[in-house]
Amino acid sequence: MDKKKFWDKQDTYFVIANIAAAVIVAGIVLTCLIIWLRGYTQHGVEVTVADVKGLTREQAELILHDQGLNTQIVDSTYSSKVPFGTIVDQDPQGNSHAKAGRVVYLTINASGRPKVAMPNLQDMSYRQAETTLRGMGLRVDSVYEYEPSAYRDLVLDVKANGQSVQPGEMVELGTKVRLVIGFGKGTNKVIVPNVVGLTLQDARSLLLSRRLTVGATHYDEPRQDSIPAYVYNQVPETGEQLTEGETVTLYLSTDIEKTATSGSSNEDDSWF
Repeated sequence: MDKKKFWDKQDTYFVIANIAAAVIVAGIVLTCLIIWLRGYTQHGVEVTVADVKGLTREQAELILHDQGLNTQIVDSTYSSKVPFGTIVDQDPQGNSHAKAGRVVYLTINASGRPKVAMPNLQDMSYRQAETTLRGMGLRVDSVYEYEPSAYRDLVLDVKANGQSVQPGEMVELGTKVRLVIGFGKGTNKVIVPNVVGLTLQDARSLLLSRRLTVGATHYDEPRQDSIPAYVYNQVPETGEQLTEGETVTLYLSTDIEKTATSGSSNEDDSWF
């Protein structure tokens, strides 16, 4: 019995010793692993993120890269209050702390003003037209131009920098436009000019210069905005008399040769 008890005690010591050794080894391994992970993840090593708002992309990237940070443009916006092409937001924010190698996400202001397509405002009340234009981000001149027309207070044309802007034409946000508004028919008689061979825009400008307006427009085939169309017929014809403000109906075609069969513009009617 004594010999058996002796070996039982020895076995117990052996097991305890092995367990203790395993715990010590595990502790050493775990400590080494923690130390390695701290070094690998740069635990506690941080930099103060520079505030790059208001700088150009190139300037911002140079500063942040010098700090050991990476950059990525994640969004672009438009603001008229800051210079084009400058940083308007960042994440993390300036003066915050981040680990070296962290990505700083940047939002940049557009490099130019976005453009919008001019809507068709003809025969729309000028009040409604103003609301539409301002809602699109355009500025409306408080000064109007008036032309005779069949109806009062309806929009005849829209101008930017003195030039007519046609429906669908792209205009920069913030552009100042002026409305040409009808004030009703006049009392004077005017001679209808020849607009055959002109584009719709040129025909409209010529008619307005004679205090006449474009009425209905008819195309000989489905209209394609990418292909210019030319007037090949008009009603009333050239030389007839109308009262100021009356309209001229135009017939248009993308086939420029079709206008040749209808005659060419007289030199006296040329407005170039």
